[in-house]
Amino acid sequence: MSRFFATGSDSESEESSSADEITPKASGTTFNKQVLLLSDDEEDTKRIVRSAKDKRFEELTNLIKTIRNAMKIRDMSKCLEEFEQLCRAFNKSKTIVDKEGVPQFYVRLLADLEDYLNQLWEDKEGKKKMNKNNAKALSTLRQKIRKYNKEFETEIASYKENPEQSADEEEEKDEIESGSSSESDDEGEDDGATAKSFMKKKPQEEEKKAPEASKFLKGAADEESESDDDDDDDDDDEHWGSDSVDSGSDSDDNEGTAASLAVAFLKKTQDGDKPSDRKKDPKKKRVQKIDRLVEGGEEEGGEGEEGGWEKVKGGVPLVKEKPKMFAKGTEINTAVVIKKLSEILQARGKKGTDRAAQIELLHALAGIANENNLGEGILVKIKFNIIASLYDYNPNLAAFMKADMWKKCLECIDELLDILFNNTNIFIGENIAEDSENLAVSDQPFRVRGCILTLVERMDEEFTKIMQNTDPHSQEYVDNLKDEGHVCGIIDRLLQYLETKGSTEEVCRVYLRRIMHTYYKFDYKAHRRSLGLQGETKSEQDQEESEGEDSAIIMDRLCKFIYAKDRTDRIRTCAILCHIYHHALHSRWYQARDLMLMSHLQDNIQHADPPVQILYNRTMVQLGICAFRQGMIKDAHNALLDIQSSGRAKELLGQGLLMRNMQERNAEQEKIEKRRQVPFHMHINLELLECVYLVSAMLLEIPYMAAHEFDARRRMISKQFHHQLRVGERQPLLGPPESMREHVVAASKAMKMGDWRTCHSFIINEKMNSKVWDLFPETQRVREMLVRKIQEESLRTYLFTYSSVYDSISMGTLSEMFELELPTVHSIISKMIINEELMASLDQPTQTVVMHRTEPTSLQNMALQLAEKLGGLVENNERVFDLKQGIYGGYFNRDQKGGYQQKQGYQRVPELRGGYHQKQGYQRDQKGGSYQQKQNYQRGGYRGQNQGSY
Repeated sequence: MSRFFATGSDSESEESSSADEITPKASGTTFNKQVLLLSDDEEDTKRIVRSAKDKRFEELTNLIKTIRNAMKIRDMSKCLEEFEQLCRAFNKSKTIVDKEGVPQFYVRLLADLEDYLNQLWEDKEGKKKMNKNNAKALSTLRQKIRKYNKEFETEIASYKENPEQSADEEEEKDEIESGSSSESDDEGEDDGATAKSFMKKKPQEEEKKAPEASKFLKGAADEESESDDDDDDDDDDEHWGSDSVDSGSDSDDNEGTAASLAVAFLKKTQDGDKPSDRKKDPKKKRVQKIDRLVEGGEEEGGEGEEGGWEKVKGGVPLVKEKPKMFAKGTEINTAVVIKKLSEILQARGKKGTDRAAQIELLHALAGIANENNLGEGILVKIKFNIIASLYDYNPNLAAFMKADMWKKCLECIDELLDILFNNTNIFIGENIAEDSENLAVSDQPFRVRGCILTLVERMDEEFTKIMQNTDPHSQEYVDNLKDEGHVCGIIDRLLQYLETKGSTEEVCRVYLRRIMHTYYKFDYKAHRRSLGLQGETKSEQDQEESEGEDSAIIMDRLCKFIYAKDRTDRIRTCAILCHIYHHALHSRWYQARDLMLMSHLQDNIQHADPPVQILYNRTMVQLGICAFRQGMIKDAHNALLDIQSSGRAKELLGQGLLMRNMQERNAEQEKIEKRRQVPFHMHINLELLECVYLVSAMLLEIPYMAAHEFDARRRMISKQFHHQLRVGERQPLLGPPESMREHVVAASKAMKMGDWRTCHSFIINEKMNSKVWDLFPETQRVREMLVRKIQEESLRTYLFTYSSVYDSISMGTLSEMFELELPTVHSIISKMIINEELMASLDQPTQTVVMHRTEPTSLQNMALQLAEKLGGLVENNERVFDLKQGIYGGYFNRDQKGGYQQKQGYQRVPELRGGYHQKQGYQRDQKGGSYQQKQNYQRGGYRGQNQGSY
């Protein structure tokens, strides 16, 4: 083992010795390993003590550099952390600041940081993309910087008044400091042990050898610190070559170190390069170059007319290159443009593709095609791809389009429709293959592959997503809703186009889109015309409004076309539901009811997809509200029963999600259901809906409860209404009603007593009017109908409750008591007698109601209830006794062949086939209890395991 290690050490020593003999080149000077290796004692002797000002300011500049780097990548947490350290470092250098004044670079950072944070705060989309930590740090840092900057208001104000002069003064100070710092050894950061030791060995000797190079490097460092684009300096590339040292990101304090390193490692000047050429100030040269580019439009890389400079407010001009399309001198024709279009589209959908840049390229390509008059065919094809790229900008289905992209999309669709309307020789369709397209000007008519209907449908879906993801109580929602007029205008234009050039299926699809934007809107113009509110003196605006076509006529025309021509059940189903909804919204109850009954949708709607089911629920609810407005209380209750009894009206109408267990709905299902939600402007008021349902239930349930007060088999018409009554009864302290439900419960209690005035005051008052009744179009008519119904149902309840007290009662008295006309009272009582609800007869000459006393009194009713309960108790006792004896059918179940099989503790005797030997048969009694013996039975065949044998 020792010999093995010995040989290994020899080989290693040989390699190291051979490596020592290699002499690296640096600025024409050869040196060996001994030059680079210095002892620690020598390093200590070479150190130079710096002033406190230099140390403190160096610490501040390093922290400022870190903060600016964090600002570039939007790392707010890092910014906050470094800013706190910067404040502490500034407090430490307070004595120096008091003598020298606040450094300009510190003021510049405070001003820039505050502007940067304010810009980030206003960028709502950028804030949404931030993670939680960055967003929290942004809020904290913004508050701190605003509070901290109050101490430096005058310095910041003077800086903002003349930022360029402040920057120039700061740069001059930096140059002076960097010039003085080049003579010291410890100004820069640690650039590695080898370079540092070399720099400390002979810094002054090397500077003597190459003074021009060091001066030139200082100018280059100043130049590179002003701009982030290192590729712009073509002259520098020629002088430096490929092995130049990259010092563009070094701070001002490191310029001395960079100069020494450059002296050590730069190559010798090439032949033909004169040192006098480098004496020119590169900063001045760069400013002149920028002026030429801005004024004359000179290209930086000789690309022709593709690249250029653009002036930017409040800073150094930035380079903004236009996308490079074609090489200089290329002949622009249809084939070249189509080839370039296919190249752009090949990057579509690939990872790392800049979608915004792709959209700009397509816009530029469309401009080039338009400038060179390549025809409308190629322009239509490019427009199709631009709109498709705008839709692909957000790859996530749940994400919605940003405002600027949405505006661009609407503009592009309008431009595309303008081209199609102005040029009748363009044929578009999905069935046109790409090989058979005609896009050249000479090959007219143009044939372009694409479907304008699909683009418009996607635009409509994007509009719905925008409205779903906007806060409905903000001004932004109102602003976005104004775009619906533009969307409807585009759909109307497409409708006109497809009516002449589209197929029947496409026409049905675009008709449905138009219907979906019409069915839920109340037509106030038609409503005013129907009421005759527009008199002889009409203003010009009223005349223009009255000339428009009624929405009822539009709906009727579009829906009937779909009924006749559509071949898909879904479009026809949606059209029928929208038509019913529109009829119900405008109080056309009989048309809506008949259309619903003739469609038979209620039989198979459970097989439809969820959006259609939501539309069906919305239609049924609107139908019930329409019936209520018309005074058809029973129909209204029946229409609203299924939705309201479920307790999930909000979810069934697509107006929000209820909090559920994660077992019932996972995160993915929740996202899908959120995409099905109806936008806020299409919502149905849930409080109005519940109030209509509870009032309808009250008008039906209270008279029924009074008529069947002592009936044990009484059924409930509305479980939800009874639940509200029980909640009201459980309250320990009854105060004046506050919520809508409490008003209905209080009104129900008053109606039970036949007090219609109190009931009326609880249902119709200022609070209920503002919450519910004022939301109806015909408010006064609805209130009058409600008062009438309350009077009639209170009369029926009074007769049911107190009929046993009266021998006879005058109809005139009832008419005065309930403020109803005498014929109305006569009609109500006659119906009750005919339906056998009231045992009485009418004495026509005296106008009285004579009670017959056929119904039992309250004491008799209670006795009947007691007898029925006792009978049930006896029956239960008999069943329990039979169970103990083993006779009741709980121990035995009849098998399929008619015998009895054992269920718990009995086993069949094998020699006997039957359980019970029956002479004639068993007969079940009327109440469904045990089996009773009919004539003569013989027990046998079963032997008990524990309780003996039978």
